[in-house]
Amino acid sequence: MEKLKGIIQKWNSISLVKRIICGLIIGIILGLVVPQASAISILGDLFVGALRGVAPILVFFLIMSSLCRMGEGQKTNLKVIVILYMAGNVVAAACAVVASRLFPIVLTFSESTDTSDVTPPSGVTEVITNLLMNLVDNPVNALINANFIGILAWAIIFGIALKGASEGTKNALDNISDAVSTAVRWVINCAPFGIMGLIFTTISEQGLSVLLGYGRLILVLVGTMAAVALIINPIIVFLFIRKNPYKLVFTCLKESFITAFFTRSSAANIPVNMGLCERLGLDEDTYSISIPLGATVNMAGAAITISTMALAAANTLGIEVSIPSALIMCVLAAASAAGASGVAGGSLLLIPLACSLFGIPNDISMQVVGVGFIIGVIQDSCETGINSSTDVLYTAIADFRDRRIHPERYADKPFDPEIKIM
Repeated sequence: MEKLKGIIQKWNSISLVKRIICGLIIGIILGLVVPQASAISILGDLFVGALRGVAPILVFFLIMSSLCRMGEGQKTNLKVIVILYMAGNVVAAACAVVASRLFPIVLTFSESTDTSDVTPPSGVTEVITNLLMNLVDNPVNALINANFIGILAWAIIFGIALKGASEGTKNALDNISDAVSTAVRWVINCAPFGIMGLIFTTISEQGLSVLLGYGRLILVLVGTMAAVALIINPIIVFLFIRKNPYKLVFTCLKESFITAFFTRSSAANIPVNMGLCERLGLDEDTYSISIPLGATVNMAGAAITISTMALAAANTLGIEVSIPSALIMCVLAAASAAGASGVAGGSLLLIPLACSLFGIPNDISMQVVGVGFIIGVIQDSCETGINSSTDVLYTAIADFRDRRIHPERYADKPFDPEIKIM
C-alpha cells in the first residue's frame, strides 16, 4: 500500500503537461498496435463526460460567489475582454479571406457523407434569437443541458441579488465554490488517461487515410489558425502588455490548447482554463465570468472555418467574391461564430449562412458541411484549441494591461508577467 502511494505521489509530482504527453504517446502506440482494444476508448469518454458534467456547476457557483462578494465600484476588465473577443473573431475571419485568396481551394464533394439530419439556422436573425432565448432559459434546464449563456445570465442575476445576503449565506456559497473547484482539480489530474483514450479512438477508428484527399484544405485551415495563434495574437499581446508576448502565448497554448484539442469542446475545457487563470494570478472576479463567456462567444477558430469553407465553395463553383463581399462575410462569420455551440462541430452548421451571401444553393452548401465532417478530426480539434486558449490569453492581457496602467490598484499584485507566466 505504501509503495502504491509512493508511485501515485511520484506521478502527481510530474508536470501535468508532461503526463499528458505521455498519455498522448501511449494512446498513439495502442491505436496503431491494438486498434481492436475498443475498451480503451472509455477512458476518453469518461474524462470528457466528467469535464462536461462538472463545468456547468463550477461556472454557476463561481460567478454567484464572485458577484455577491464584489464591492461597490470594484474594478473588472470585462469590457476590454468582450471587445477583444469580438475583434478577435473579425480579424480571424479576415485572415481566412487572405489565406483563401493566396491559396485558392477547390473542393471534392463526398456523396457518401449523410447530412440529411443536419438542420442549419436559416439566418443571422435565427442565431441571435437562439442566443437571446438561451439567456432566459430555465436555470435548472440550463445546468442540465450545459447552456452556458443561460448559466452565465442566471448566475449574474442571482449573484447580484445575493449581495444583500447574510455573511453566513455568502460563506456557504464560497465553500460550495471551493468544493467544486477541488473536484475539478481531481478531474483534471485524470487528463493523461482521458487523452490517451481520446487519441486511441481517433487513431484506431479514423486513421489518416481519409484526410489525404483534403490535404490542401486542411493545410489552409490549420495554417490560418497557426498564423492567428503565432502572429496575430502575439501582436495583440505586445500592444497590451509591452513585453515579450511569446511567453504568455506559449503558456496558453501549452496548458489550454492541448486539452481543448483532444476534448474538442470549449465548454469541457472551461475547468482547465479556470485553473490556468488561477495559476497566472488573474483576478477571479473577472475570469470566473470571462472564461465561460469566452467559451460561448470567443470563436476565432470557428470564424476561420466558416470563412474558409464558404470561400472554397465559391471558388469551386467559379463565383467571383469581391472585396466588399468578403468584408461583409467577415462580419457575418464573426457574428455567426459567436453563436456557434461550444461543443464539437458547432461551427459547421453555420457554413450555409456564409454560403448564402454568394448565392450558393443550400444543397451545395450542405455538401460543404459534409466535407467539414470528414476533415473534422483535425479541423475541429485545432479550431477548439484556438478558441479555448485565446479565452485565457485575452483575459490575461486585459488583466496585465490594467496592472501596467493602474499599478496603484494592485499594491499586493504588481505588474510583472515574467513572474506569473510559466
